[in-house]
Amino acid sequence: MPLVLAPVGQEMKIVKIIADDKTKKHLANLGVMTQQNITVLSSSGGSAVCIVKDGRLALDRDLASRIFVA
Repeated sequence: MPLVLAPVGQEMKIVKIIADDKTKKHLANLGVMTQQNITVLSSSGGSAVCIVKDGRLALDRDLASRIFVA
């Protein structure tokens, strides 16, 4: 399921990221990569605030809809 539909407060695993190489590299530098755990803290209007590793990250609706979790 896309990250925008993930339940708030539940730790999920990133299974796929659909983006160009530049965006994937940028996300990897932020800690967002496949097989990484991610937790949605809040979601509003499709955008999401997430915990990745030890940091918080805000993702807009377009980017959050390209990250798939299970």
